[in-house]
Amino acid sequence: MANNYRVAPQSCPPCDYSYSTSLYYLATILYCIFDQPQGVPSDLDGAIALYRAALDFLPPGHSHRFTPLIFLAIGLTRRFEERSDPSDLDEAIELHRTALLLCPPDHPDQSTSLNNIANSLRDRFRQHGVPSDLDEAIEFSREALLLCPPKHPDRPMSLNNLALSLRERFQQRGVSSDLDEAIESDRAALHLRPPGHPDRFDSLTNLALNLVDRFQQWGILSDLDEAIELNRTGLSLCPPGHPDRSMSLHNLALSLGSRFKQRGIPSDLDEAIELYLDALLLRPHGHSQRSSSLHNLALSLRDRFEQRGIPSDLDRAIGLNRAALHLRPHGHSDRPMSLNSLAIDLKERFRQRGIMSDLDEAIELHRAALEFLPLYHSNRSMFLNNLALSLVYRFPQQNVQPDLDEVFSLYLQLSHLSHAASRTDLSIAKLWAAFADILNHDSALLAYKTALKFLDQRVALLSSSSHHFDVIREAVSSLATDAFSCSVRHDALTTAVELVEQGRAVFWTQLARFRTPLDELSVSGDTGTTLAEEFKRLSFRLRNTFDRSTEDKSPQIRQLAMQWDDVISRIRILPDFSRFLLPPLFSDLQKVAEEGPVIIVNASQYSCDALIILSGQGPVHVPLDTAQVKVSELSSEFQSLAGQFGSSDHEHKLVGILRKLWNDIVDPVVEALRELNVRPGSRIWWCPTAEFTLLPLHAAGPYEKHKDNLSHIYISSYTPTLTTLVRARQRVSRDASPQHFVAIGQGNPDRGRELKCVTPELAVVAQRLQPVVSSFTSLEDSDATVRGALDALNHNQWLHLACHGVPNRTQPFESSFAMRDGPLMIKDIIRSDWQNSEFAFLSACHTTVGDENSPDESIHLAAAMQFSGFRSVIGSMWSVDDDVARQVVSAFYGHLVDSSGRLDCTRAAVALHKAMKSLRKKIPLEQQIVFVHIGV
Repeated sequence: MANNYRVAPQSCPPCDYSYSTSLYYLATILYCIFDQPQGVPSDLDGAIALYRAALDFLPPGHSHRFTPLIFLAIGLTRRFEERSDPSDLDEAIELHRTALLLCPPDHPDQSTSLNNIANSLRDRFRQHGVPSDLDEAIEFSREALLLCPPKHPDRPMSLNNLALSLRERFQQRGVSSDLDEAIESDRAALHLRPPGHPDRFDSLTNLALNLVDRFQQWGILSDLDEAIELNRTGLSLCPPGHPDRSMSLHNLALSLGSRFKQRGIPSDLDEAIELYLDALLLRPHGHSQRSSSLHNLALSLRDRFEQRGIPSDLDRAIGLNRAALHLRPHGHSDRPMSLNSLAIDLKERFRQRGIMSDLDEAIELHRAALEFLPLYHSNRSMFLNNLALSLVYRFPQQNVQPDLDEVFSLYLQLSHLSHAASRTDLSIAKLWAAFADILNHDSALLAYKTALKFLDQRVALLSSSSHHFDVIREAVSSLATDAFSCSVRHDALTTAVELVEQGRAVFWTQLARFRTPLDELSVSGDTGTTLAEEFKRLSFRLRNTFDRSTEDKSPQIRQLAMQWDDVISRIRILPDFSRFLLPPLFSDLQKVAEEGPVIIVNASQYSCDALIILSGQGPVHVPLDTAQVKVSELSSEFQSLAGQFGSSDHEHKLVGILRKLWNDIVDPVVEALRELNVRPGSRIWWCPTAEFTLLPLHAAGPYEKHKDNLSHIYISSYTPTLTTLVRARQRVSRDASPQHFVAIGQGNPDRGRELKCVTPELAVVAQRLQPVVSSFTSLEDSDATVRGALDALNHNQWLHLACHGVPNRTQPFESSFAMRDGPLMIKDIIRSDWQNSEFAFLSACHTTVGDENSPDESIHLAAAMQFSGFRSVIGSMWSVDDDVARQVVSAFYGHLVDSSGRLDCTRAAVALHKAMKSLRKKIPLEQQIVFVHIGV
């Protein structure tokens, strides 16, 4: 029949428009025949030839050329899909471009034409990996979508095509906004394809795939659970015999496998394997997706081997990966992934059985995978790491130095990463740092710097959710403290200060950026003023998103963060602002010591050290003759003891711990301070890291007659980070400004026992301060509510707060002060915007207690007050006796007023020191040292 149609045009006279039309219709009939089960490749070739002939009878620019151009391009694209000849796809794209020129903006087929060229460009990107093809495809898809308003019949298709290209670009470059936009486009398309719509399955599938990708990027379990439900719905639309059933089985298996890796539920993995096997049966030899089923089934069998250790699972995985690789020849876009997966399995078998040939083959496969992966690909760092780990395994076996050299040459490529760092990139950079540090390789410091740069990118989006905090806690781990130790051992002391500052208190650091003073920027010209206003607006919106609900709004928040980053980039272009919001240099951090020495005390798995920062000279190193494990044991012992304070006399045990602190840590620092001519009676500031943050360094001493404890020699303060103290020092009080003081007391909270001494305590504060300050406000009982406290702090710069402090170790941002109507939480404080705050006395329990599993984050009530603007804060390290608090408060405020009769927050540390000295013989030792001063 096809031959008859091919000869029919010969009976038509040449150069006649009807001749071109006849050719076009015959070509279309042939194409339809090819599209039937009985169609053969020659039908498609014939259709393409007839479309070409039809065009030959229509001169360039002829209005009727548009349709045959489009169908010739579609035919060539279909032939490319069948035979993978790149020239067919190249020609199709050029034909689409030509057709687009013949299609004015108001043409009814304009959106279809735009979608066609976008799809062809995306196909060519998959073939050759040229980024500009994908970028252009996305732009064409956006144009097509603009031509398809709501209710337009082509809008779901345009949304779907845009999402496909955005997902492709995300997989290549790892830009999260592409994935977020793809998900929103897929949701919109699904909404327009209700139950019964013929294309609903496609939208269910595409949305599920994108949700799995986002889960892998951000770890939000609700994305994964939703993907599984979407895939189950999709499978219900594909009964046995349905052409899309194998794809649906495969996608459901993929999402279940991802959930298994997150939660470790064996039934998820077993179901995934059964689904992959069912899909594989529907993809026999010659099926275009058979390699994908082989590959993913192999991955799940490897997961089951790692969980249950059945050797046959690993052997089957290797066999399946070899079969998949055979179906992915040179030039296949998924060949690098197959090479990588087979190599991982072989490396694992080497670890299990010690077969050297397995490891050698794995290394060659990893090298090949890396060679085929584009430089900009978001998986490149993972492939680099896999090859490096294989070489690390081989090095002790053969002791070949080039293997080790290659390991570090691979890791060095991470420092040139072109895309935004992912969780995987950060983990690999940390691994590089660990290897380099252990082996004393000269790339160690660069490795730590790279990892900390990646960490900074990962915390640009904040959430108070326990999940996000866990992610950051894992990412931070011991990174900063190990970087400090490495720098000290390499005698790079200023670098040590910079790196430990960059990698600690990352939540507070990011929140502080949202409050960055912009006075200099605002007066730098019209551009600076405009950027300052834009920065303020975006910072305000981002800070106010800091709540558990942000997980549901993460795409919008990431969009805000991208705009915020863009503003920062534009600010850095301005003269004198090139380092705007970059991690501070030592020259900036040294300002912390203008009023006295600051001592960083660091605990790392590699060493324990102290650095004394002084004004006008470099840091001074004080080695500490202890190990991190000993510091950790001492911290645990102290925490256990502190939990029993008040119930019985534990002074003997407490003195033993304070003596240990003195001998191992504090005394060497004091000796160094004496050698530096820091006079007795001077103020010093402690900036502890790791387990040191949980220990009362200020109370250390020999506790023997005729020997001085630390409190007899120096007046101690603390600071969670150097930057916060620098910032507090830079905000100098205005001597003539009015001083507004509020005393808030809640002795009868919504929950918790009654505090009988709150009212007498507030009476003491009023007695001491009412004659001194410009205004004095007291809030008690029913007035001391969450809203009342927050409103009062909008109008008062000085605060005394007497109530229960309630630490929350599982969700530290919900640590709180107990008010009459409920908890005043850290996240409430963060969202506040208090102006010119000076001093806060937190007369409550546990206000400097953070999360023991991540002490370097300093997520506690006192830190929240300091980071929210209070220059000087007094808080407690454990439970405070109600009556002792009243006595301390009375003595403290008696010393706080300066000679001019005004309050001075820089006198707070001295006032606390004198108050405790006067009460030393009246209260137990643990209550003498419970209060600490933080800030200026």
